[in-house]
Amino acid sequence: MNSYGDSSSTRGRAQIPGQHGDPGGDASGDGWSAAQEGTAPGGRAPVAPWAAAGGRASVGGSAAVPPRGGSASGSASAAVPPRAGSAAGSASVGSASVGRAGPGRASVPVPPAPGVGRAGAGRASVPVSPAAGGSAGRASVGSASVGAAPAGRASVGSAAVSGRATARASVSPVSGGPGGGPGGPGGPTGPGRGGRGAGGPAGAGRSKKRKRVNMLIASFAVFIMLAGLGVVGFTYYSTNVVLPDEVPLPLSTTIFASDKKTSVARLGNENRTFVTIKDIPEHVQYAVAAAEDRNFYKHSGVDYKGIARAAWNNLSGGDKQGASTITQQYARNAIENLKDDSYARKVKEAIFASKLNEKYEKPEIMQHYLNVIYFGRGAYGIEAAAQTYFAKPVSKLTPAEGAVLASLIKQPVASTTHKGYDPAVNLPAAKDRWDYVLGGMVEEGWLNAAERPTAYPKVQPVAKDGNGFGVKSPRGNVVNYVRQEMEQWGVCSDSGAAGKPTCVDVLRTGGYRITTTINAKMQDALEKAAQPDRKGSVLNGQPKNLMAAAVSIDPKSGRVLAYYGGDSGADFDYAGKNTNLNGDIVGGHPPGSSFKVYTLAAAIEAGISVKSRWDATPFKPEGFKDKVQNAGRTAACGESCTLEESTLKSYNVPFFHLTEKIGPDKVVKMAKQAGVSTMWTVDPPQPFDLVKEKPEDLAPSKFDRVVGYGQYPITVLDHANGLATLANDGVYNKAHFVLTVEKQNKATGKWEKVPGTGEQRKPQQRIKREVAQEVTAVLKEIPEKNNAGLGNGRDAAGKTGTWEHNGTPRNAHAWMVGYDDNLATAVWIGSRDTKRPTIVDKNKKDIGGSSFPAELWKRYMDDALKGKDKSDLPSVTGIGDDKAGNGKEPPPPPPPTSPPDCGPLGLLCPPGGGNNGGGNNGGGNNGGGNPPGGPTAPTNPIEPRPGGGNGGGGLLPTTSPRPGDD
Repeated sequence: MNSYGDSSSTRGRAQIPGQHGDPGGDASGDGWSAAQEGTAPGGRAPVAPWAAAGGRASVGGSAAVPPRGGSASGSASAAVPPRAGSAAGSASVGSASVGRAGPGRASVPVPPAPGVGRAGAGRASVPVSPAAGGSAGRASVGSASVGAAPAGRASVGSAAVSGRATARASVSPVSGGPGGGPGGPGGPTGPGRGGRGAGGPAGAGRSKKRKRVNMLIASFAVFIMLAGLGVVGFTYYSTNVVLPDEVPLPLSTTIFASDKKTSVARLGNENRTFVTIKDIPEHVQYAVAAAEDRNFYKHSGVDYKGIARAAWNNLSGGDKQGASTITQQYARNAIENLKDDSYARKVKEAIFASKLNEKYEKPEIMQHYLNVIYFGRGAYGIEAAAQTYFAKPVSKLTPAEGAVLASLIKQPVASTTHKGYDPAVNLPAAKDRWDYVLGGMVEEGWLNAAERPTAYPKVQPVAKDGNGFGVKSPRGNVVNYVRQEMEQWGVCSDSGAAGKPTCVDVLRTGGYRITTTINAKMQDALEKAAQPDRKGSVLNGQPKNLMAAAVSIDPKSGRVLAYYGGDSGADFDYAGKNTNLNGDIVGGHPPGSSFKVYTLAAAIEAGISVKSRWDATPFKPEGFKDKVQNAGRTAACGESCTLEESTLKSYNVPFFHLTEKIGPDKVVKMAKQAGVSTMWTVDPPQPFDLVKEKPEDLAPSKFDRVVGYGQYPITVLDHANGLATLANDGVYNKAHFVLTVEKQNKATGKWEKVPGTGEQRKPQQRIKREVAQEVTAVLKEIPEKNNAGLGNGRDAAGKTGTWEHNGTPRNAHAWMVGYDDNLATAVWIGSRDTKRPTIVDKNKKDIGGSSFPAELWKRYMDDALKGKDKSDLPSVTGIGDDKAGNGKEPPPPPPPTSPPDCGPLGLLCPPGGGNNGGGNNGGGNNGGGNPPGGPTAPTNPIEPRPGGGNGGGGLLPTTSPRPGDD
């Protein structure tokens, strides 16, 4: 039993009678009386006893009751004034229905005044009389503070008396305040506030229904909570955590030379150097924590406060935030299956972070994190970032520099919505982020405010990126060809094929081990000879616009053994195809006379003998603006030049006639069969895929008769592939760069070949053997006569080529191509400066095929063929029709003349010569030798000066070749 009914209790009761001393209230009665100390007669207002509360409590009230059968409203008030110096509190009174329920009671709890010993709170009860025939309802009155509390009100809910009635209890202060009096607020005639009680069977039914609904809702909520806890618990105990030493980082791809030892390139982590925590200054560690996770040293791997803060910010419409800790970020970057953005991933990430935190100390976790995270510009890990942005090791970073790197982590590269925090790209945002990091360090006590840097440090500029892929070395272009072959095998796609990752991503993160066809020693020899700016190279010390490109292929397999197209795989490839900013395929160079090897092969295949004779006299074909000439030279053989001689001396006019006879489409077809895959028109420049197009559809409409002597551009790689086919007696092997592609089995650790990849040789006899051998037999005479004879008496076939710049007399492209049984190599020299397209040496002399290109070809071939067997190349057979040409037969030589018989001692001949001035019309040999028009001695194989055996005979004078000549 509570103490409210106990007169000796510290919570004494003051009883207030209703109308005529009965419970309830009357419309006009004022039968309210002051309560006695410690007593509770009649209606009750429980208050602290005067002795305890130190004041007087009185409760008065009235209820207005209308006549029966009608309705009226009434009010009841209870005033409990405290002693002087105290204030009255207030309480609210509920409502009850009068007339439908039994006698009710409105109670007002009244707290004791402060400092009143152990006195408790009193309660004021206001009985409300029901209407006739009904029982009184009950109204509940809220609490009021009595004592030192400020004045307030206690409102009593309404009770209906054959209608509605309102009762109010108020607690007023001792003086100067409202309430208490009969006419004041809350008094007998003052205003009241009504409510409705829950009485009767209907109310009880509604109450039970509400209870059942509430029980169902509560049960469902508990079920959901338990289910969620179960899922999280199961995930926690079933997740196998891979510790840092075993974590499979984003796997790099290593590309090897054919020896499987020499590295051609490392992709994915080529710019990552692992460091230990002792190499990372503390201020760098603190900068990272200030940027990414300021509670890193406090939480257990998951920052639950941060999660709540981020969730509230996201729900309240602020900027979207994450709450991943450094440990969670490390997990996400290190574990492959934590890279999606699902809630399941977030749960696993949090579990991984928690377990990781249990196993490792904070410095160890920070070490692994800083070795994994990406900082932009291709830099993975803090050491690579320090080198990339500040050209120094991480151990030498200043606090200002460390803060720059820390500020990059949030977004190191630009996106469609934000430019990122690279200072070279978005300096204002980078500085703001930098200030945020330094401010966090000061706030956390990791940096003295007086030592806080104020000047933003100088950052290295962004390096030239070119195509954005590959490595910045001469071997970088090999990586680009590896990528192309990976796409051909369906491993990846650079053309956006559905369901295929990009080849760039595959090579950077796929963890492949790729063995290429590149011969490490040959590659090194080619780079030493070809790199223009390398000390000791052929072009070193020459004009800076000069550029070389060269490709070397194994004729028997099609393997590319050495490749040089420039000093960076991220820039223009001068040996292969490129895509310019407009999306056009570019990269070909006019091959000039070096293309005649295919024209010669096409002629022999058409049944024309190399002994056939052709007219080399310059002329102007119908529809041509200029004459077809022999590169500014006059052919000594005139109208009777053999096809063999025209090849050796590189006369253009006979090859024009030859192409016209067999058809330019036959020349294009032969080049295609040999291995030339792409050829460009000149005006406008447009590439055509010879593999897909029919030669008869391209020539002569796209490629006219000048195709016979090399006007139309092709790539160095294609040219080398074509020569390799001729060197292999007409058997074609497609040039390729990859031998094997392997990937590590995660279960066994063994390297296994990726299905459908690797070298796939399909040799084809595309050119008749006898045709290829006859071409080789003619070409083997050229190197020796063009300053390119190989050392140690090796046989080799070759051909030079030169093309002028837009019809000017100055050269723009110079070639030397050739082969033996072991190796086929094509060399091109041109300009890398579009503003200086012509090629001259430092002495201002034109560069032709027999100068720098021949020198480079010879130097490389001599180095590359060391230890290789010598080749025994075939000799000319003359197969085919030797009457097929348009030239004239040479005049027969004159019969030899017999000297006169002058007797044994020569005494029978008259003085002054035989025939007395007759015979040879002038006596003797008329100055010696043969008569005019007689046979001539062999001339210089490059270029004879015009002339004949006129006026004295003897050997014809010769000139050295013009520097720009073939």
